Order: sequence, then C-alpha cells, then structure tokens
Amino acid sequence: MNDLEIVELFWAREEAALAEADRKYHGYLMKIAVNILNNSEDGSEAVNDTYLKAWNAIPPHKPSVLSAFLGRITRQLSIDKLRTKTREKRGGSEYLLSLDELCDCTGGGDPVRDYETAELAKAISAYLRGITKEKRAVFVWRYYFCESIKDICDRLGESEGKVKSMLYRIRQGLKRHLEKEGFDI
Repeated sequence: MNDLEIVELFWAREEAALAEADRKYHGYLMKIAVNILNNSEDGSEAVNDTYLKAWNAIPPHKPSVLSAFLGRITRQLSIDKLRTKTREKRGGSEYLLSLDELCDCTGGGDPVRDYETAELAKAISAYLRGITKEKRAVFVWRYYFCESIKDICDRLGESEGKVKSMLYRIRQGLKRHLEKEGFDI
C-alpha cells in the first residue's frame, strides 16, 4: 500500500491505517527511536506513541510524505522521552553522543535548544546546501537520524577512520561557517 492510500485510511478514520503504517514503517521508526533512546523497549513505546499521535493529527493534517511525517513524530517523542529519563545524567545513546560532538561548533550550550532557534537552523541549512551530497547525507545520518559511526561506515563501504575524519571536517567547516555568520562560538 502506498503512502497516499495509508493517509486516506487515516483520513477516513480506518484502524487499518495503523496496521498499514506499522507494516511499512516499523523498522524505519524503530531505528530512529532506538538510536536516540538506546533501548528497544523504550523505542517500541515511542513508535506506538507515534501511531497514536499520527492518528490524532490526521486529520486535520494531510502529510504528503508519510515517512517524514512519522519519522519527525518518532524523533520528537524519543527526544522528549530521553530528556525525561536523563535529566540528571547523560550517557549511552547515539543521540547524546552525536549532540556532544556538535557542542564544539554550536557554542557548547544546549544543542537541542540551539537547534530550535530559527536563525541557527537557517545557517546550518545554508552550510549543508554548500557541501557535497555525500557529506550532507553523512551529516544528516549522524546528527538527525543519530546513526552510529559503524552504521554510516556500512552504508558507505568506508573505514571508521574515514567517516570520523569526514564528520570532523564537516563540523569544522560548520563551525567556520557559523562564526562567519556571526554566531558566538
């Protein structure tokens, strides 16, 4: 079943929409949730919560790209769950590791809060549009989908050293770009 048909099921309030969305996107959503939460049980809970939130959001929203819509919901629910679980201590998840790596070029503050500012998001987007498609994909895999270095290496067929080096150079370029744009780093 394609995305448009699944969205139409949501729109018609057919419970089959949930089963079809789960059949098509369960693995994708679990990958996002587990990368952030570092726990498959919590990941399953976030994915289930995603379907509930999607059920309540469609209608009135009618997403044109269902995978992105569901992925964004899963990511936000997982981040919220992680914040709740780790208010006092940090550790373990690819999400936190990837944010720690970004601290050097975002000023060392709270990268989540920094990302939520529109100006920083615009500057990061402008930088990403200026780098190669491969580098942009690596950046998004690591810092949006919170994929492990190993998973990125497997995708690219490259060594860990090469991927780490690429990410380091991307972060350094981003830092220079943000400084040039007037961000206090």
